Amino acid sequence: MKRVLFFILLGMIVQSCATKPKYGFSETITPTAPDYSQLSAWAAHPQKEDPSDSIPAILAKAEKNFAAKDQIDVFFLHPTTYTLEKGNTQWNGPIDDAALNEKTDAGSILYQASIFNAVGQVYAPRYRQAHLESYFTDAKKDALEAFKLAYRDVKAAFEYYLDHHNNGRPFIIASHSQGTTHAKQLIKEKIDGKALQKQMIAAYIVGIPVEKAYFSQIQECQDSTDVQCFMSWRSYKQGKYPKWHQTNNNIVVTNPLTWTNDTAYVSESQNLGGILLDFEEILPNLAGAQVHNGLLWLEKPKFKWSFLYWNPNYHAGDFNLYYLNVRQNTITRANAFLKKADIAP
Repeated sequence: MKRVLFFILLGMIVQSCATKPKYGFSETITPTAPDYSQLSAWAAHPQKEDPSDSIPAILAKAEKNFAAKDQIDVFFLHPTTYTLEKGNTQWNGPIDDAALNEKTDAGSILYQASIFNAVGQVYAPRYRQAHLESYFTDAKKDALEAFKLAYRDVKAAFEYYLDHHNNGRPFIIASHSQGTTHAKQLIKEKIDGKALQKQMIAAYIVGIPVEKAYFSQIQECQDSTDVQCFMSWRSYKQGKYPKWHQTNNNIVVTNPLTWTNDTAYVSESQNLGGILLDFEEILPNLAGAQVHNGLLWLEKPKFKWSFLYWNPNYHAGDFNLYYLNVRQNTITRANAFLKKADIAP
């Protein structure tokens, strides 16, 4: 039952069922901008204890420490958690709302950002995220302004990280859903074709479609050891399509079980393990994967009570269904990058 709850609870991020902004963007109060010199402006940071540091106990015992962990950074952008449950009217969520921050930290920071703590130090900024309705509303101008404000924070956080923390280290960009909306723009503006591209190990930008030609220099990853490239996927039940779906072979879809874009179905036997609501429970063989027409198709994940979950949209589990495969791959790519750069771990 807990595993069903995982999809029900996290799946709320893809359903516009929460309280919506009542006024236009210009009529609402803009939350105070974050000060990234303060640890409170970061959901995850190496200088604080936070959920991104978490490792399931059984995994912590089995894993060998990655020797180069202190040489690599991860810049993680969390998905939408701002749905105005308290009836606020703002298009953008404040970063000093304790309830909102707890929702972010107990959700995506624990279940997604923690994937990357095997390979490096995790930095995840709080940002004035656009309200969930921004993806669905007919008020396109208001939504655009909300996304612009959110991106302004993301860009400021990345620049602060570069100026005060990076010190020339290689880094990974990781993001989900709204985080990927901003990561796409950030990579294009700050990394793609720039000197900084040489420091980027790879980008795991998941949950939002990324066009094959979106970047001018950065290409999609073709196998498990490619570096200075990007990966993307969005999970959906095999044989089903979202209402918004259009036939489009121009969308990058990476199979997280093979790290290729081959369209053959890959069995769940290749799935090292996923994590759903119980963070301490690793579920091997949770789901297979197939690249299909702009989506990552999979059969219904196999776990107790899964028959109660009827929604074909597995967007909430984009990372978590393949938790250990992604975790392992970050180390594989990091080793390939360090070898290519002739940096001894």
